[in-house]
Amino acid sequence: MLNLKSALLYTALGLLANTALADVSTFEALREGDMRKLNFHSEPKPASDETFVGEDGSEMTFGAYEGQFAVVNFWATWCAPCRAEMPQLADLQDQLGSDEFSVVTIATGRNPRPAMERFFDEIEVDNLPLHADPRSTLARDMGVLGLPVTLILDPEGREIARLQGDAHWNSDSAIAILEAIMAQE
Repeated sequence: MLNLKSALLYTALGLLANTALADVSTFEALREGDMRKLNFHSEPKPASDETFVGEDGSEMTFGAYEGQFAVVNFWATWCAPCRAEMPQLADLQDQLGSDEFSVVTIATGRNPRPAMERFFDEIEVDNLPLHADPRSTLARDMGVLGLPVTLILDPEGREIARLQGDAHWNSDSAIAILEAIMAQE
C-alpha cells in the first residue's frame, strides 16, 4: 500500500512540475479514508481579511501566514470531534511544520482562554497556536457552518480546499496530498 501511495505521489509531482496551476484531479486521486471528504476548489478562493485574536492577544489576519501553506482548523472547546482531531493536527505540525507550512488553529465562538488552555493540556497538545475568533466573525465570513472545519490556504492566502468534519490529518493520505500541493510551488 505504501508503494502505491509513493507511486501516486511521484506521478502527481511529475505532472505538477510542468503546470503552473495543478489539475485538481491530481490531488483528488491521493484521497483515501477521511481525506475523501476533502473538497478541492477548481480555482483558489480569496480568504477573508477579517481579523481574529492571535495567541498573544493581538489582532491578526490570514496575512500573517502569507508565503506559506496553512492548514487552518476552526474548532471549539465543546466540540467532541475537535478533541479527537486536534492531536492529529499537532502531529501534522510536527511532521510538516516549517517556514513553508503551518497548522493554524482558531477557536471560534465563546471559548474562554482558560478553557482553551485546559483543552490543549488535557489532550497534550503544545505545538499549535491558541488563536480565537470570539464573535465568529471570521468563521461566518469564511462560510464555516459547523465544527470542525479545516481549510487549506496557499501561500497567497487563498483557499484551495476545505474539509467539513474531523479527519485524520496525520494519515499517509493527508501527508501525500499536502506534500503534492506544496511541491507545485
